[in-house]
Amino acid sequence: MNQEENPLLQMSLQELWQLFPINLTPHNPLWKEWYEEEHSFLLKQLPSNEIIRLNHIGSTAVEGIQAKPIVDMLLEVKKDSSFQKLKEVILQSGYLCMNETNDRISFNKGYTVNGFAERVFHLHLRYEGDNDELYFR
Repeated sequence: MNQEENPLLQMSLQELWQLFPINLTPHNPLWKEWYEEEHSFLLKQLPSNEIIRLNHIGSTAVEGIQAKPIVDMLLEVKKDSSFQKLKEVILQSGYLCMNETNDRISFNKGYTVNGFAERVFHLHLRYEGDNDELYFR
């Protein structure tokens, strides 16, 4: 299914909020393992010569605190990288585009028409140096 055919994109904000509520949960030690597996998967998909780093960020990266059960990742790429080419690779890797500007794209994976999958990811694509989220991990 491509981005345009996804039924989630046809839902109202109210329907999306009901299907994907924000809940805090106790820390899950599996989040680190899920990040490491997704990290390896993404690095196999993406052009290695454009990647600066891929980090686990956000509350699931901090042991011992409650968090939204969504593994956040920050992908920094070289300043001359083509966001559109990277976007296509990420979409082909099972992600959906959530938001896009000239210098930032946010993706998600694990959002289904039945609600959250067991493993849910947010991937933030940024140019090198646009990494304030690293301070919270």
